[in-house]
Order: sequence, then structure tokens, then C-alpha cells
Amino acid sequence: MVLAADQRRKILKVLMTSLLLDLISFTFILPLFPSLLEFYRTKDPSPTSLLNRIFHYLNAYKNSFAKPIDSRYDIILLGGALGSLFSFLQALAAPVIGRLSDKHGRRTALLCSMIGNTLSVALWVAATDFRTFLASRIVGGLSEGNVQLANAIATDISDPSQRGSTMALVGACFSIAFTFGPALGAGLATITTVAANPFATAAGVSLFLIILETVYIYYCLPETHPRLTKLNHIDNKNTTTKNTSNPKATSTSPRQHTNNPAILNLIHFLFLLPFSGLEFSLPFLTATFYAGSKASPSALNGRLLSMMGLIASLLQGTLVRRLPPLIIVRAGVLACTVSFFLLGRITTLTGLYTVGGLLAITSATVVTGLNSLGSLEAQESDRGAVLGRLRSWGQVGRAAGPLLFCSLFWWVGREVAYTTGGCVMLGVCVAVFTGLRSPVTSAGSGK
Repeated sequence: MVLAADQRRKILKVLMTSLLLDLISFTFILPLFPSLLEFYRTKDPSPTSLLNRIFHYLNAYKNSFAKPIDSRYDIILLGGALGSLFSFLQALAAPVIGRLSDKHGRRTALLCSMIGNTLSVALWVAATDFRTFLASRIVGGLSEGNVQLANAIATDISDPSQRGSTMALVGACFSIAFTFGPALGAGLATITTVAANPFATAAGVSLFLIILETVYIYYCLPETHPRLTKLNHIDNKNTTTKNTSNPKATSTSPRQHTNNPAILNLIHFLFLLPFSGLEFSLPFLTATFYAGSKASPSALNGRLLSMMGLIASLLQGTLVRRLPPLIIVRAGVLACTVSFFLLGRITTLTGLYTVGGLLAITSATVVTGLNSLGSLEAQESDRGAVLGRLRSWGQVGRAAGPLLFCSLFWWVGREVAYTTGGCVMLGVCVAVFTGLRSPVTSAGSGK
């Protein structure tokens, strides 16, 4: 059964538009983390405040290192801890959201997720203290299901030959959002409308986008789960006849995995473990390159992330959607490995932007390719659960990566930390090149 072409195009349009709204809203906060945490630290200097109690435990952790650690790294570790908390909560929620979408439908699960997202951003708007901001991140971590549900919907409406190109469109939304979202968030953060919360303008615009997305999904997105959908399909008579004469070709036959989902889950975890540490440390690392610049660190970080997003979006719209997922995964992990080794040694902005270009290749390829490969191993009845587990394993890597990498950075310094990350990524390369195979039907159609 194949979804009618006009229906598929309509659903894709709604899906991509809603996902763009969600991700642009989500990326507002990324370049603001250092400034946000410094603001809350300055605003509430009381030793009994939640933030200072957290810093007390961080300092106890710092004192366990053999050499003295500069106090400016307090913000780095706290930022890493918050990033890890968000991802850990997503790792817990992703399998649950996936199972709910299999049972009650993708649209219902997505609208429930949007309720949590709206509450999360509303808390950020009202976050005049660190406690409220922390509550915002907790609610957001538990409710964010848009990306995994977008992957499930994209899989529902695509046959195997279309899967790679459709997943690339989902990845392109990430790239476009990272092109405009961080820079827009950094720009909005310079506009103070609420004295008690200088980031309220950025948070308010983010909330508007989330509410707009929720309304759009409610009125325009139909249900796509094959068991629950009322969409019209086109029957392929030749395929039906062939399946009738060959019982092994029917949908009830056991699934023969090209790539074991457990292996895909493990590779997703092992890739994101070092990559998320690199990704999260990048805005803090840029501060050392931008020392003495008249522009704010948030604005400069926004420019770098925007450049990376632009390159990634161009790749997603051209090469990535036309190549088999396994090829793009291999290209991405190679680019990431080179980036790690370069980051341990570069000393100029030119070198930093070169690494940014390589990381853009990684961002455009690896996760998109792994999601495509994972979708091809899932059956209609458990598609949400399979993709939820794949995302969950990746989020565990994202949860552990920032803390481990920041700690390694403290312990042995920048050069050894990034070189160690590069060695781990070399192991991922070996796993990808020797442990995965390319399904015959996995290449994108390019249309």
C-alpha cells in the first residue's frame, strides 16, 4: 500500500513547516547559555540559593582534581550539567512517547508533546530566578517529542525507496533552524523588555512560535499511523498478486534485519557521546578566540552556528537526500573525527571556522542517516517504539557527553581532551565501516 502522492506532499508540507517552527524556537537558547547562567549567578548571590548550592557541589567536584581549576570553568560545568539533564530526561521520555504514538496515534502524541513544550517555554518567559529556569528545562526535557515523532510520521508516509530523501528533509529542518535560530535568539537577547528577565524577549518570541506550531498541527496535520489512519492509499496490484503467491513476502512474515536495531542503537550512543561533548563545549571554546572582540560572545557564537547551519542545510537539500544513508553516515563520522583532532590544536579564527565547516557535514549526515537505517528495520506496528529507542540511546550519549568532556577538559586540558574524543570517534568509524550494511532500498529517490 502506497500513500497517494498529493496526500503525501500535503502531509510533508505540514510536517516540515511545524518542525521548522519548533526547531527555530528551540535553538534560540543555544548561544545564550553562558550569558544566562552568569545572569542568574549574579542576580542571586545568596549562599543558600539553589544555584549557589549547586556551585558548592561543583566546587567539591573541582577540588577532587589534582591541579587547581580556574573559577571561570564553573559556568562550563554547570552548562554541561544542564545539557546532560535535558538529554537524560529525553532519554527516559523517548521510548514512552514512541509507544504512545503506536497505541494512540502520531497526531495525538505530538499534540500532547506540544502542551509540555508550551509550558516549558512559558516558564522560561517567567524565569526571573534560576529555580524557574531549571523547571523550564526539566519540563522541556520530559515533553520534547517533536523530532522523533516527525521521523515516525516521515516513515509512515514513505515507502522504502523514498525513505532516505524524506528523512533528509527532516534533517534539513535542523540545518535551516540552526542557520537562523541561534542568530535570531542572540539578537532578541539584546532587546530588554522585562527588567527582571533580560532574556524575556527571546523567550516570548519562542513561546509565540510554539503556540503557532500547536495551532497549525491541530488544524492541518492528519493522523498517519497505518493502523489508525483514514488516508487514501493506492493499491499496487502487481505487488499484491506477488505477495499472495509467495507467503514469505507477506507483511506477516518475520522481519529479516539488514542491520540489527541493537547495533544501530549502540552506534548512535557511541557517536553522540563524544560529539555532544564537542558540540556543547564549542560556544565556550569560542570565547577564547573572540577575546578582545567588541561584539558580544552570544552574537559571535550565533554567527558560527549560523554558518554551520547554512552549510548543513545546503548539504541536506542536495547530496544527503540523494545518497544512501550508509554512505552519508560514513562521511559524517570521518568529518567528525578530523574535527576533534583539529580542535585540539587550532589557534586562529580561520581554523575554528574550518572545523565549523567539517562539523556542519557531520550535523547534516550522521543522525539523519542512522534514523533512515533505523526506520527501515521497523515494522508498522512498532515503528514509534523502535525509533523511540534509537533516539533514547542517542540521548543517553548526549546526557553523558557534556559532563564527561568538560571533566576531561579540566583534568588534562584542551588538547588531550579533544584528541581523546578523536580516538573514540575513530572507534565509531571502525564500527560504521565494518558493522553496518546498506539496504538495497535505502537510497533516497531525490524527489
